[in-house]
Amino acid sequence: MRDDTPAPKDIGLDSAALQAIARRIEQPIVLIGLMGTGKSTVGRKLASMLGKDFVDADHAIEDAAQLTIAEIFEQYGEDYFRDGERRVIARLMDEHDGVIATGGGAFVNDETRALILDRAISVWIDCDIDVLVERTSRKDTRPLLRNGNPHEILTRLHKEREPFYSQAPIRVGSENGPHHETAIAIIEAIDRWL
Repeated sequence: MRDDTPAPKDIGLDSAALQAIARRIEQPIVLIGLMGTGKSTVGRKLASMLGKDFVDADHAIEDAAQLTIAEIFEQYGEDYFRDGERRVIARLMDEHDGVIATGGGAFVNDETRALILDRAISVWIDCDIDVLVERTSRKDTRPLLRNGNPHEILTRLHKEREPFYSQAPIRVGSENGPHHETAIAIIEAIDRWL
């Protein structure tokens, strides 16, 4: 069953309700979606609200490779990066039962997607393209946005990746509001999905 929940505007859960939901979550929560949707920021907030750990797969990849994502792309190419990404995400799911934020292209890889769908609760954080353009323009660390118009690239990526992202059982919208609103929407969607 799929849950396409938009981010709520003013909803709160008390700590007893959060703890009850957290106890029902027996798999890692893996956040997927395009760059700039807030997977890392929302993921930290989500983990904190549920009393679970948080890990950013891109940071774990950089730690393992001792290179930045941009350097890995530059030196070895995207295929090499995606293979390493899959292995790191598999390891993270073994080591963590909390929240894992993935890179924007992770869920597009067939093996990585199958792994996440089988062993985790996957949540697609979706976002309006104009919001993504504004968010991603804040820093120049996105290899896929370096050679072209970011709005056109993000629009194309959203169209190409939507069939993959839509396989996640939960979809939540991310707006330009506070990240805790998106985190709450995710918790409520997971609660309904469970």
